[in-house]
Amino acid sequence: MNSGQTPVPILLVDDLEENLLSLEALLTREDVRLLTAHSGDEALELLLREDVALALLDVQMPGMNGFELAEFMRGNERTRSIPIIFLTAGTADAQRRFQGYEAGAVDFIQKPIEADILRSKVDVFVKLYQQRQLLAAQRDELAATTSALREADRRKDEFLAVLAHELRNPLASLHAGVNLIQRKVGTPQAPIIQESMHRQIFHLARLVDDLLDVSRITEGKISLRRERLNLAEVLSLAIEGSQAQIDAGHHHFTTDVPSETVWIDGDLTRLAQIISNLLNNAAKYTPENGEIRLSARVVDNEIEIAVQDNGLGIPPEKKDHIFEIFAQIDEHQERAGGGLGIGLALVHQLVDLHGGRIGVESEGLGKGSRFFFRIPVTGTN
Repeated sequence: MNSGQTPVPILLVDDLEENLLSLEALLTREDVRLLTAHSGDEALELLLREDVALALLDVQMPGMNGFELAEFMRGNERTRSIPIIFLTAGTADAQRRFQGYEAGAVDFIQKPIEADILRSKVDVFVKLYQQRQLLAAQRDELAATTSALREADRRKDEFLAVLAHELRNPLASLHAGVNLIQRKVGTPQAPIIQESMHRQIFHLARLVDDLLDVSRITEGKISLRRERLNLAEVLSLAIEGSQAQIDAGHHHFTTDVPSETVWIDGDLTRLAQIISNLLNNAAKYTPENGEIRLSARVVDNEIEIAVQDNGLGIPPEKKDHIFEIFAQIDEHQERAGGGLGIGLALVHQLVDLHGGRIGVESEGLGKGSRFFFRIPVTGTN
């Protein structure tokens, strides 16, 4: 039996214990689970709880006989499609066989039972059941894949719409700025126009960088330039890259990092990018004068780096999807500032490439969030 397959349930019904024991001895195998009942009523109770691949019914039982049990099964939506094989010690004349087939039988086996014949017939229905289960699993998997592709296509369309909007705005501003500066060269307005154009060019450059990172994520082409790094150097570079955005929001920024030197193996630029991205997100999605805290601690030969804020928070249903590419939180759109939903997906991949793992904690909207990741430590002193 394949390790992923569950045993196939088969129902055996006979009023005589010795007959049930004989059937069990003949049919016991690794890929089969045998259910036994001593009467029609007991069999019906079992069928209410179990989905079975095949029912072997003794014809001559006191109370409800095999034919009557089969008629009950055919009259019930849950059990009407279960194949039935009748086991009979009586004479199987044409009338009797007709009655059995009319009750829903697929076959008759005469007692005393020939072991090879019974095993062969049962094996057919076991394989049919396994194939149905496999097809059902494949159907469910296909449905899930189709749903995921539709969702990915929807998010791609949203991404392209946002991208078109974000590219059009700075391009329009640059075009207007060029026209203005041509008319106002040497005037006090010229430096102001130039500063605005520099901001728009920087924004365009960031968008292009994001698009390149999307391509690298999709094609698995992000690579690391590993070296032995002092954690303090990584944190310093990340803070430097995010300080302007933190200051722009007038946030209170604190750090809690190890006093001793912590050594890690990784790519300086990419590690700083991870932390800076998390700091920028905290600054972006925290209202002015908020609290942002960067912490680092050594835990079980790993360094855990966390960015915590008291900002907008994350809805519980979105936490499992926050690191997916193009993921956006509707409630954050006003503060997204043209974000394309790429940053956290890139962070997730970069952490993976460093042999680490990433997570997020939030009690919900308006209650802040804590993003953290762990990567291995190579030494401390």
